[in-house]
Amino acid sequence: MSNQEEVIVDEKPPETMVEFLASLPGLLVVVLFIMTFVLQNFEIPSSSMEDTLLIGDHLFVNREQFAPPTRWMGPLMPYRDIRRNDVAVFLSSEQPGLFLVKRIIGIPGDHIRLRDGVVYRNREKLDEPYARHKLGDYNPYRDNFPAVPPSEMYGVRNKQWQQEMPLHLEGDDIVVPPDNYFAMGDNRDVSYDSRFWGFVPRKNVIGRPLFIYWSFVTPEDQYQMRSAGDRMGFLAHIVIHFLDETRWSRTLRIVR
Repeated sequence: MSNQEEVIVDEKPPETMVEFLASLPGLLVVVLFIMTFVLQNFEIPSSSMEDTLLIGDHLFVNREQFAPPTRWMGPLMPYRDIRRNDVAVFLSSEQPGLFLVKRIIGIPGDHIRLRDGVVYRNREKLDEPYARHKLGDYNPYRDNFPAVPPSEMYGVRNKQWQQEMPLHLEGDDIVVPPDNYFAMGDNRDVSYDSRFWGFVPRKNVIGRPLFIYWSFVTPEDQYQMRSAGDRMGFLAHIVIHFLDETRWSRTLRIVR
């Protein structure tokens, strides 16, 4: 008689086609729930966030992380407050219906100022490895905000912000009010951001970009092409050049 123990393996029979098809409705419900309530597709239309995000980057945005916690979803979702340096997608308060993506530089109570393009928060100079100054030009208002009064001469077209900005000044700083945020693009010389139109209300925040699922070389003015002919022409261009103009190295890149 052998001293070795006999091991009986209870093998699970392979899944049948009927069982596989029966599981699809449940999987579909989960996927639809995630795509409807948790994730949102977003395409980068401008260069204001280069080099963090490029024109033609397609993102998935987590719509729930910055949302107010709910009782029934609270244990399942990683809710948290918006933090400094988060990249966020939000609705423009200046142009209704327009989605913007910027970096949160100041949260409520923060004191913000720029000197020669360098950002100071609560009187401390920020180390910003993500920031770029690609134009290298000088705009007194943009680069020394808020020391220079806003005016159309410096690109401040928002009349309401011209009137409101002085109300938030404290010494050399602008102070972020409650339930608002100060947002800037990483491409600082071209970014049209809180310096030019004001704070981001908390209620306007949509969510946080998670990762790039696809990136395609796209002209800077493509988002302005509204006609059906222009759209069909670019769609044909994508089909023809999908392999050689897709930025494969950016696929599944985490947004930070």
